[in-house]
Amino acid sequence: MTPGVRPLGSKAQTRPDRTDALGRLDAVVSTVEEFDRVVSQAWPLLLDRAASCTKRYLREIGQWSDDVAHEKFVLRWGAEYLEQFVVCGRSEIPCRPLFLLDSMVAKHHSRPDPFCYHPDLLTPLGRFIDGLVGRALISRDALIALYHHCYGLGPGQVITVLRLDGSESSRIYKNFQRWRDSGWSRTLEHMGITEADLQRLNAQQDHQRHQFNTDAEHLLRFAQAHYRKSEPDHYPCLSRPQWEDMFRQGYGTEYRIWHLALCVDCLHTAWDVGRDGTSTMDQPHVVLKLQP
Repeated sequence: MTPGVRPLGSKAQTRPDRTDALGRLDAVVSTVEEFDRVVSQAWPLLLDRAASCTKRYLREIGQWSDDVAHEKFVLRWGAEYLEQFVVCGRSEIPCRPLFLLDSMVAKHHSRPDPFCYHPDLLTPLGRFIDGLVGRALISRDALIALYHHCYGLGPGQVITVLRLDGSESSRIYKNFQRWRDSGWSRTLEHMGITEADLQRLNAQQDHQRHQFNTDAEHLLRFAQAHYRKSEPDHYPCLSRPQWEDMFRQGYGTEYRIWHLALCVDCLHTAWDVGRDGTSTMDQPHVVLKLQP
């Protein structure tokens, strides 16, 4: 949770509360502390505002449907915009928070081909991949689960590919277990993926396996490229010699765990560089797994 921001509560704001909060958002804030306090008090209103803007833009380009899946989609994107607003807003002080949020959301939607406009992201397959990769940015369990859902790797294979040992190896097994126990079901609910959606995806995969996995890889690469933008500046793709040096020297554990889950090409390079000549494991490739 971002500092200074409270989670969305179970009770809706009353109309006077919303009117007061809107008034504070319209006023100029002059300090970081004041910004955090105003945003925290108006969090539900701001989330609704960001989600409503996204819904309006999707309507304008003909990519909106009145169903639960689309509602959850815009809510999740509204939350992402709001998190960016909270972080960036502190550097824009003095400002009027409501105007700043509107301008940030509008700027994002005015870019050529914004990520959330991609029509395939609103299909069950697109929502599944987008939801998994997006969740991996805030949950280590979901990050490790990408190796299974995207490449079909088990915990032992993940440890082998990433060249992990000691405590990191045991953590991988725990990540897998927690994901199966609870993380998976929570993420499905967050994505708006139903059991019927999973059944349809399973049927598509069974009847058109090659085309299904081809489509999945295209969407996965698209989503990974978008979400890798959240990486620290020191987490870019590496050259083959850099991967060789990392494996030889044994450093960069956190980088390996993070980056390779979010980059198909680097995963292939790291697998090739990390082979010790005795491993019989095939090169990982995109084979979507729809169950944990």
